[in-house]
Amino acid sequence: MSLIRLYNIFKTYHVGEMDVPVLRGVSLHIERGELVALVGASGSGKSTLMNILGCLDHPTSGEYWLDDELVSTHTSDQRAMVRNRKIGFVFQSFNLLPRTSALANVMMPLNYTAAHLSERQARERAEQTLAMVGLGDRMDHHPSQLSGGQQQRVAIARALINRPPVLLADEPTGNLDSRTAEDVLRMLQKLNSDEGITIILVTHDANVARHTKRVIRMKDGVIVDEGNPTHVFAAAAAAEAGAV
Repeated sequence: MSLIRLYNIFKTYHVGEMDVPVLRGVSLHIERGELVALVGASGSGKSTLMNILGCLDHPTSGEYWLDDELVSTHTSDQRAMVRNRKIGFVFQSFNLLPRTSALANVMMPLNYTAAHLSERQARERAEQTLAMVGLGDRMDHHPSQLSGGQQQRVAIARALINRPPVLLADEPTGNLDSRTAEDVLRMLQKLNSDEGITIILVTHDANVARHTKRVIRMKDGVIVDEGNPTHVFAAAAAAEAGAV
């Protein structure tokens, strides 16, 4: 069974007396262990879809199943519980606590979701997770003592500390130079292949999306193409050339 299943998702925002449709019937499946990119220009609906996938918002209609749980009808409190248990978030900004060590930053989510762990067990899990992202020798460093790429690795470790089945990364290399971005993307590929973590990269950057195995391209609130990155971007380029 697919980890993520969307069936005919619509999302309409109400602005004053106007209805603004943003998603217009999105259906897709994402399998466990996939590395997928969700791409599209500004206004394509990808950010709204990301918010629904991350249980930050709910669809106007349609069904969203995550890990065999129907979450599209959940209340906001129920969605918050799902987020804590099943979704790790990585953003463009690292959002680390500046006066706190890398280890303490990574341990922080356990305070809310893993009450069954002792302090020693929580520390051991955080140490293991930091080692997994290549920062086993930087655990006691504060963010100001780390490079941008290292800070993003800490943020990724923090997102993985609760062992969620899916990692949702929104423009995770947006604040990094091209060489550091490449290092972070290769690390995400390694986490996907070695640990079997399902990763969804949300990006407008084709170079970032090419690091994944499947691209889902959105335009005007619908999925217009999906498949191998080379195929999807070649088709998009041909369509643009034909429109000129």
